Amino acid sequence: NANSAKHDSVDVPASNIKKSIAQILLDEGYIKSFQIIEDGKQDVIRIALKYKPGKGKAQVITGLRRVSKPGLRIYTDVENIPKVMKGLGIAILSTPKGIMTDKDARKANVGGEVLAFVW
Repeated sequence: NANSAKHDSVDVPASNIKKSIAQILLDEGYIKSFQIIEDGKQDVIRIALKYKPGKGKAQVITGLRRVSKPGLRIYTDVENIPKVMKGLGIAILSTPKGIMTDKDARKANVGGEVLAFVW
């Protein structure tokens, strides 16, 4: 929502999974940066959103879709890991070796729960 509204940053409640997803988005170039703000209770992750240079603010993240939900978990093995937009996007997976992208999961030869697609 913050990306569609062209905000510079967004704050989300922190958890280990959200920290891992933010690190993946940073490594893949979808966000500028993120920092963890400690407040004694539950920490907050401040994510600096990234936009394409030029006239106006064109979004770098053009689409994001949550795949696995609490009501319906979606799991995949390494042979059937989905490709997002024929390799132009990424799939984020929760595997026994941690949260990783579809490319890293294929290299590590592990499957897992498909959390989200980003393109």
